[in-house]
Amino acid sequence: MDAFEKLTALVIPLDRMNVDTDAIIPKQYLKAIGRAGFGANLFDNWRYLDAGDGRTDAERRPNPDFVLNKPRYRGAQILLARANFGCGSSREHAPWALLEYGIRAIIAPSFADIFFNNSLKNGLLPVIVPDAVVDRLFRDVEANPGYALTVDLVSETVVLPDGTRVPFQIDPFRRECLLRGLDDVGWTLQYEAQIKQYEERRRAEAPWLFVAE
Repeated sequence: MDAFEKLTALVIPLDRMNVDTDAIIPKQYLKAIGRAGFGANLFDNWRYLDAGDGRTDAERRPNPDFVLNKPRYRGAQILLARANFGCGSSREHAPWALLEYGIRAIIAPSFADIFFNNSLKNGLLPVIVPDAVVDRLFRDVEANPGYALTVDLVSETVVLPDGTRVPFQIDPFRRECLLRGLDDVGWTLQYEAQIKQYEERRRAEAPWLFVAE
């Protein structure tokens, strides 16, 4: 996965509470087993006025009132959300869809636990800040086209345009994984040589365990 150290980017506001994973990526689009191909259907039921039935984006009718379709937020990489973002089913496709669309960080007062952990394991940074901060950010984004924030994982702070720094916390292990761009498999492979040495030692100590090979 891609490393995450510091991101300065436009903010897109999704002013809804309890956004569940079926809203993030509807179940009918979960047919693929790879991680690619989900970004096109991010928030599909809200993003389009007609149902997806195999037609391309150009053939569908976008909902002009939905925030992702507003030109002022085009290219945004930071999503601003309300409480309990990512609730519902445990589908890992939700962070995949957000990442493929271009979202690298989500700021909210709270997240569903499974979505929070799935995001961290896939390189999507969920940032928890107080409700009062989220309220201010929604007001500021609405009032200022082109509004951008800096999310600094190294210092664990969100930096506002006026220089205000809002702290957040990430589990130290997950923070290290994100900074180095390592998922669980990548982290394990750092110890490939030691794992191989251990297996060879066990083979010598207890060869009867390996007869079936």
